[in-house]
Amino acid sequence: MDEETRNRTDDSIVCYAPTMITTNGIWQGDNPLDYSLPLFILQLTLVVVTTRILVFLLKPFRQPRVISEILGGVILGPSVLGRSTKFANTVFPLRSVMVLETMANVGLLYFLFLVGVEMDIAVIRRTGKRALAMAIAGMVLPFLIGVSFAFMLHKDTQLVKLGTFILFLGVALSVTAFPVLARILAELKLLNTDIGRIAMSSALINDMCAWILLAFAIALAENDVKSLASIWVILSSIAFVAFCVYVIRPLISWMISRTPEGESVSEFCICLVLTGVMISGFITDAIGTHSVFGAFVFGLVIPNGPLGITLIERLEDFVSGLLLPLFFAISGLKTDVSAITGIGTWAILSLVIVLACIGKVAGTLLVSLYYKMPFNEGLTLGLLMNTKGLVEMIVLNVGKDQKVLDDKSFAIMVTVAVIMTAIIAPVVTTIYKPARKVVPYKRRTIQRTKPDGEFRVLACIHTPRNVPTIISLLEASHSTKKSPICIYALHLVELTGRASAMLIVHNTRKSGRPALNRTQAQSDHIINAFENFEQHMGCVSVQPLTAISPYSTMHEDICNVAEDKRVSFIIIPFHKQQTVDGAMESTNPAFRTINQNVLANAPCSVGILVDRGLSGSTRLAANQITHHVVAIFFGGPDDREALAYAWRMCEHPGVNLTVMRFIPGEHALDHTPSGREILTVVTDTDRDKQLDEDYVNEFRSRTANDGSVVYIEKVVNHGEETVAAIRSIDPIHDLFVVGRGQGMISPLTAGLTDWSECPELGAIGDLLASSDFASTYSVLVVQQYIGIHVHGDVLGTPDSPYQQHDHFELSQMNRRPPPRGQAIFQPQP
Repeated sequence: MDEETRNRTDDSIVCYAPTMITTNGIWQGDNPLDYSLPLFILQLTLVVVTTRILVFLLKPFRQPRVISEILGGVILGPSVLGRSTKFANTVFPLRSVMVLETMANVGLLYFLFLVGVEMDIAVIRRTGKRALAMAIAGMVLPFLIGVSFAFMLHKDTQLVKLGTFILFLGVALSVTAFPVLARILAELKLLNTDIGRIAMSSALINDMCAWILLAFAIALAENDVKSLASIWVILSSIAFVAFCVYVIRPLISWMISRTPEGESVSEFCICLVLTGVMISGFITDAIGTHSVFGAFVFGLVIPNGPLGITLIERLEDFVSGLLLPLFFAISGLKTDVSAITGIGTWAILSLVIVLACIGKVAGTLLVSLYYKMPFNEGLTLGLLMNTKGLVEMIVLNVGKDQKVLDDKSFAIMVTVAVIMTAIIAPVVTTIYKPARKVVPYKRRTIQRTKPDGEFRVLACIHTPRNVPTIISLLEASHSTKKSPICIYALHLVELTGRASAMLIVHNTRKSGRPALNRTQAQSDHIINAFENFEQHMGCVSVQPLTAISPYSTMHEDICNVAEDKRVSFIIIPFHKQQTVDGAMESTNPAFRTINQNVLANAPCSVGILVDRGLSGSTRLAANQITHHVVAIFFGGPDDREALAYAWRMCEHPGVNLTVMRFIPGEHALDHTPSGREILTVVTDTDRDKQLDEDYVNEFRSRTANDGSVVYIEKVVNHGEETVAAIRSIDPIHDLFVVGRGQGMISPLTAGLTDWSECPELGAIGDLLASSDFASTYSVLVVQQYIGIHVHGDVLGTPDSPYQQHDHFELSQMNRRPPPRGQAIFQPQP
């Protein structure tokens, strides 16, 4: 029998030598690939490397990871590389399949256990009728289509009872993959929208139904014995589920309750649970359903809380990074695309894809129209429900093992799954463009905010470590009955490949319930801190929000929230933190990119907060803080904005303000624009100087009788004198407020920018934030929003009646370059 047919036949006998696990080494003349361990390591490496390369290549096309994993398997399998018999027999010989399948199934077991742990049944109970109706409608129609196809395809495959074949095809076409969907939604930035929530809830319900159907399908697939066996399988599965819920769950809860508060869960507990996964798998396999079913149910009964967090953190990366791709790769290795021969088969294939898609879309659309949702939203939901992933592959693999599907049907179904999932992200992006409401609002800067109006701030937070200083800063911003502060606390979460970060989105969580994972725990800490602040301070309202997206597009989320909420000031933490010895070290380079992008795209003023603690030197009483603030003023829009913020702070009884204004001396070199910054018209500098004079004079006249405000003018000639003057400031101060000075050319800061580490802070900001400067104060670097200047006029608020008809006009002007002769500075990128 030649090699090729031997590798193809199903019932070939493979001799297996138990001693051939590890080699004696190549120097002894052994070929490492004849031994099972080196061969397995090579296969695993190949699979992981291939999938990673594909993930990288498919990233621009917004494809979920599942696609790369299945494609990786297809490429390594008989469809592409396996066409060369040499490759197939060397790297994936028949004798190695047993080891590979076993490991892949272990990975699958643990992965489904994790999916079970992450699923919150309570969320399903609270999803509401709309999601339930959608999930059911989205399952019934495709299921019926699958049934009708089963009749067509069944003529060729006489091995199996029609009933079983129907069930398998139906389940395979009607499932929705919850983890894959969550990933796609997050990448399309739809997670926090209404559509996203409904899609997630429907997918959860759909996933559960799919599992139950799968258990039935497997039970009925044992088609050689009499039908009594199937009934026994189903009954014993129900008994197993009941045992898990009523015996195992209370046991685990009891074990958790013995763990002291704040301690991590004991090693013994974790080991017990991990062994439990294996045992559950063994029991369900022995009963006659798939071992995966047991692991999934066991995961479901584990209560949310510290144990769940620990399990997810310990297992997630290893299981989903290493072992799970193996399972998908095996599905690919079994898929021989060349088995789909003849135009007829391809026609059937495209028909199955189109019909199953249409079925799901139609089902979902009907329900959404019944609930009076817009047509394109219904369509989008229908498309989103077509995501296929894990459950689908499990159904197909089990079907192939049970001889329900032959090679041809299997290859058809895998191709269907890949194509259906692959087209979703691109199609949804083209169809569904959520209407961005153009909200024209005038109070985009602090200077423009009315002294007796609401002051809206967006505070961005990466980790709980950013919170205390931001809260202290907001506390010092002086909220009064006349001018209350409205704070939007936005927790920025990176979207990783892990499903666990997703579930933070289910905002249906009741307070007091334990967090599901570390991200959620952090989010809870942040929300609690802000809620406490809201209770202790009068006239402050706090609204916590979460943004989950890749760091590369995080700034879009920040700017969108700012625009939607009509914020006039965004506070973002600087990307460096202070270490114990006072030096500044970088935390995450991605944070810096976010900050630069926000500065470039923000719809309002922005402040970067360099956090060196702002606890206040002495706390007198709950509402008494003492801060010594310095505002440094050179001139220009950013400095005026910084002064406006400092002015607001100095009204607080516990804040002492020093304003230091630098004035060029006689010897200051008059720098003409060096060509890098373009001033539209020469008169702009004079006009800006006039604005500076007016603003400073107004500030001085208003605060003349205020003992807590000190105004100093320093005459300096060049950068060195400026630095010396700043260094001479009394070290009692704990906050510097400075303008970013973007686009301003001043002889007083000349030469300071040449050595700056972080140009996004501007010359003075960078100087103050550097490690060699005395490190006892925080720095707030302010950039004013310059989108629209109507010569010196203060525009009415968007709510004032005479302003209504100008709305669109103004919002268009924001996007339009201002007419010539208006003050606008353009820093070259």
